[in-house]
Amino acid sequence: MKRAERLESILGLLSTEGSVAVSDLTGRLRASAATVRRDLELLEEQKLLSRTHGGAVGNGTLYELPVRYRGGQHASEKRRIAETAVARIGDARTVGLTGGTTTTEVARRLRNRELTVVTNAVNIASELVVSPTIRLVVTGGVARPQSYELIGPLADATLGGLNLDLLFIGVDGATPEGMTTHDELEAQTDRRMVERAKRVIVVCDSSKIGRAALSVICRAEQVDALITDSEARPDDVAALTEAGIAVDTV
Repeated sequence: MKRAERLESILGLLSTEGSVAVSDLTGRLRASAATVRRDLELLEEQKLLSRTHGGAVGNGTLYELPVRYRGGQHASEKRRIAETAVARIGDARTVGLTGGTTTTEVARRLRNRELTVVTNAVNIASELVVSPTIRLVVTGGVARPQSYELIGPLADATLGGLNLDLLFIGVDGATPEGMTTHDELEAQTDRRMVERAKRVIVVCDSSKIGRAALSVICRAEQVDALITDSEARPDDVAALTEAGIAVDTV
């Protein structure tokens, strides 16, 4: 296994389990204890975990996996979600996209459509800027490296002058109380996009369902639909449906 794959696996385990042990990682990663310790040292230098005696723990109560390490997680599920999402565009001509790996999958399926796309995610902008059929609008703002999103007052000011027919929004947590993300400034900019959209569709894999991150983006009643994968727990899906969200599991 390549180092990048090992690092992604370690951070993925921290995201779901909260802590990892060197003795367990050697078996899961098929690597020596010395190699695993070096990987943990590197991730600690990047402030992505805190080492403990015999292992490591994640930083924060709900661990945020940076975008650069999320690519392989729930990849097939995210592709199915994106395909279903694109089928929901209908007659929308101006489509908004927040940052995230699932919204990036949605963006990749828009390249050949004639649309105006508004985004605050620099990686999504780089995906779509080469498309001759896409009119691309990118907000200003300060780049947040964890999510590749432009956030803050400049982003909010740009969005204040725009109207969106449809918004696809990625979240870190989805509960009947609302949609959430890890960073308060990111939440504020995402909230502004929700306010400017006629329709709001949340796209997220099942690991986000039933969980709440630090900062609230919007209330459940501001969301028209949510698309997730079939691994979402039925009780969590039922709770979202009772909150007025049309949930589609794919």
